[in-house]
Amino acid sequence: MLTLHTIQPAKGATKKRKRVGRGNASGHGTYSGRGLKGQKSRSGGKSGLKRMGMKHMLLQTPKLRGFKSDKPKNQVVNLAALNAAFSAGALVNPRSLLKAGLIASASAPVKILGTGELKIKKLQFTHVKMSDSAKAQIKKTGGELK
Repeated sequence: MLTLHTIQPAKGATKKRKRVGRGNASGHGTYSGRGLKGQKSRSGGKSGLKRMGMKHMLLQTPKLRGFKSDKPKNQVVNLAALNAAFSAGALVNPRSLLKAGLIASASAPVKILGTGELKIKKLQFTHVKMSDSAKAQIKKTGGELK
């Protein structure tokens, strides 16, 4: 039962205060966690050290490494994959490729690559990029490029 005398803070919510300078047995004796010599070991030393201002803030901020292009990557579709998804004379555009499950998004650019052999005749291609080998195979099968 929850009453005023049984209320306790959650486990790990409270932490014991660090008591320094109470003998070596405490673990914080002798130098009281300040190290040996130097300005930071003396009383009144630590607070007046960091006077760098804006430069100090810049040095402390984490920097993003590497490079990320703002141009979207092409979604790749091979000619061999078109054989199973389309019939003769079909229109191939980003929407139809999305419906066939060959690409993930209709808004990102699509590129048709010449890997595999195209067995379907007279496909019509619109709003897609193509490699030279893919163009050659499509023209060979009587397809249209718009």
